Amino acid sequence: MNDTLSALMQPPRLDRIKKLLCVQPHPDDNELGMGGIIAELTEKGVQVDYLTVTDGSLGDIGLTDGSVPLAEVRRAEAIAAGKHLGASEFFFLDHQDASLSDIPSLAGEIAERLRAGQYDAVAAPDPWNSYEAHNDHIVTGRASAQAAISSSLKSYPRGTGTSPVELKAVLFYFTGKPNTLIDITKHFQRKMEAAALHRSQMSPELLQLYTGYFAWRGMNMSSDQRIMEGVKALLPLHLHCIPESVNI
Repeated sequence: MNDTLSALMQPPRLDRIKKLLCVQPHPDDNELGMGGIIAELTEKGVQVDYLTVTDGSLGDIGLTDGSVPLAEVRRAEAIAAGKHLGASEFFFLDHQDASLSDIPSLAGEIAERLRAGQYDAVAAPDPWNSYEAHNDHIVTGRASAQAAISSSLKSYPRGTGTSPVELKAVLFYFTGKPNTLIDITKHFQRKMEAAALHRSQMSPELLQLYTGYFAWRGMNMSSDQRIMEGVKALLPLHLHCIPESVNI
C-alpha cells in the first residue's frame, strides 16, 4: 500500500476540528453518547452546536407533573445540558418523536444546517451499531452520513441558497467499533451532571446505572483506569464506495 492509500485508511484527527455540529435524535443523546468528548472539545476552543431532530414528546416515563408539555420540558433540558458542557448554539427540527422514516428528506435538513453554519465536522449516533433498535437513531445516523457526503455538492439540497461545505470528519457515537478514544477522566463528572439535567428522563436509579455503566465502559477502553470515550471517526470519503471503512 502506498503512502496515499495508507493515509486514506486512517481516521481523521479530532484536533483538527474547529466547528462541530452534534446531531441527536432526542434531547439527551449527545450527553450520553459523547458528553465527555464535547466537554473536552469545548475546553480546547472548538465551537460545538446541537441539532435535535425530534421533539422527544414520546419519552414520558412519569417524572413530570404534566403541567408543561413534555416537548417544551425536553427542549429546555437539552439547552441546559448542552450549555453545561460548553455547547454554543441549539437548533431544533421538532419532528414527532418515534416518527422518523425519510432518510433523504432528513439528510437535506441536516445538510442545510451544516452548510449554513459552515461546520467542518458532524456527529451522530452510529446507525450501523448492530443492536440499536430505535429507528430514530438509525434514521438520524444514516441521514447525517448522507448529509456529510453530499454537503459539498453545489446544488444540494435542492432549492436552498446555502454554500457548499467540505467536512473534515464524521463522528459516530453509541458505536460498538470506536476507532478514536479520548481521555474524559476529568470531564466524567461533568458529563453525568449534564445527563442529570434531563430530569424528565433520569430517575435517580437510572442515573446511577448510567454512571456506573459509562465509567465501566470507559475504563475497559483503557489499560490504566482512565475513563475513555470513543467514537467511530471517518472522512466523508469513507462513507461511499469504500467497503474497508468498516475496519478503519
